[in-house]
Order: sequence, then C-alpha cells, then structure tokens
Amino acid sequence: MIEVKNLSFGYKKRNLLYKDLNLKLEAGSIYGLLGKNGAGKSTLLKNFIGLLFPTDGNITINGYAPKKRLPSFLETIYFIPEEVYVPALTINGYKNLFSPFYPSFNEKQFFSYLEQLDVNDKARLNTLSFGQQKKFIIAFALACNTKVLLLDEPTNGLDIPSKIEFRKLIASIFTDDKIIFISTHQIRDLDNLIDRVIIVDNGELLLSASINEIADKLCFKTVSEIPSSGKILYSEDTLKGKAIVIENTEHEDSKINLEYLFNAVTENPVIAKSIFNNQ
Repeated sequence: MIEVKNLSFGYKKRNLLYKDLNLKLEAGSIYGLLGKNGAGKSTLLKNFIGLLFPTDGNITINGYAPKKRLPSFLETIYFIPEEVYVPALTINGYKNLFSPFYPSFNEKQFFSYLEQLDVNDKARLNTLSFGQQKKFIIAFALACNTKVLLLDEPTNGLDIPSKIEFRKLIASIFTDDKIIFISTHQIRDLDNLIDRVIIVDNGELLLSASINEIADKLCFKTVSEIPSSGKILYSEDTLKGKAIVIENTEHEDSKINLEYLFNAVTENPVIAKSIFNNQ
C-alpha cells in the first residue's frame, strides 16, 4: 500500500507543487496519474522513491518511509524515470552488476522481455538509441518483480509496435499483490491498461476513481446538439458532431475517453467533485 498523508512539496515554499495531498493506493491496481506538463507528476514519483522529500506530511509504502532509502525498501520498488540513464555496459554486464540488488529478479523472464521488445544488440548500452535504452530498462524493471513499479512517461521514445508490446507486457506481469503506477501525459497510450485514474492540477487532487466508477458517474457520447439540462463537464466539436462528457444520470453505457475525461475534470473541477463526492 502507498499512503500519502497531507503531503506538501515545493522547490520554493511560496510556490508549492502539492498542497495537503492525500492518497491511498492499494495493491491489485494499475494506476494512471494524469496531469499537465509541469503539474508535478515526476516530482510525486521521486517523493515515492525517496529521491525528494516532502515539505510537510508523510509517505509510507508497504510500511516503509521512502526518505530513509533502506535497502529492504529499495529491493521492493523500481522506478523508471522519463529520461533513462544506462552505463557503458553490455546487457549481460548490466544484469550481473544490478540484478543482485533485487532478490526476485528472474533471468529467464528478463531475456524473454528483451526478445518481445526486440532488444538484442550486443553493443554497450550507452551506444544504443534512446528507444532501445528505454526498452532495455523496461525489460530489466519487469524482470525484477518488485511489489511496486513506478513508471514516468514510459512510452516516450517508443515506436507504435513497441508501445503495443509494452502494454501487453504490463498486463502479463500484473498480479494482485502489485501496485503499478504510471505517470503520463500520453493519455491514449494508457487506454485499456489502467483500472484507476488519478488527476492532479495546480497542486490539488481533482480525481481518484476506478474505471468502473467513472463509467457509472459519467457518460461519454457524441450528440448533434448539446443538451440544455444536466451537468456537462466538457464538449468538443468532431466530424460526427459534438463529443460531450456529461453526468450519467440515465445510467447509460459508454466507452471512457481518457483525454476527454482529463479535459472535463481540469476545466470543471467543481462540477467533477460534486459528481464524484455525491454532493
């Protein structure tokens, strides 16, 4: 479990990225953290791993305080930053050096993931393209089999076939005792992968809800004219009419569009909170 209590963080005290943030993330879910560029998504992940420290408040992950950076904690969590760094080592050299830090590392899985992601170069890792380096780190991280996996913009640098394989791999390694937390603004890359959505904006938590809860409370549809009644959170002109996000008072079934959801919640946070908090 990841528990965030009254977290405040800022590089300057007068300009906090987060103010009194509260979150509880349970094992058995793939979370998608959505936010604008500069909203502090990467910063939150670095607080989770203990690379940055809260100004106020506390974070605990499976009973550990990340800021202490205990080896017993670090062996249970893996963080892939947006910009990966690889040393001048071969694939085997990297594996031999770093895998002992992760007791659940599985070498057979590692090479299987590399094959699925089409990484088979024998050269030193630092000579590979950024996309190949990113895929290598993803394969290594998944093979570590940590209980918590944090990914910051994991699909940046990946081509379309690699993004598909990435989604397949995440789905295949996920188990009920794991937390996978993905931060991204590449919203479409998360479709059909995450089961809980977290949206932050201006240092505030605007939404934390399951996909089922979102589908129950909001309706995503295309209409010829915008309805005169109902809580409408977002509308956008499309070739087929007006795409809208509206409170789902009629219990309609609709396919969630994460991009529209993000726009709806960030443009109308008061209405969104009233819908999800039943106010």
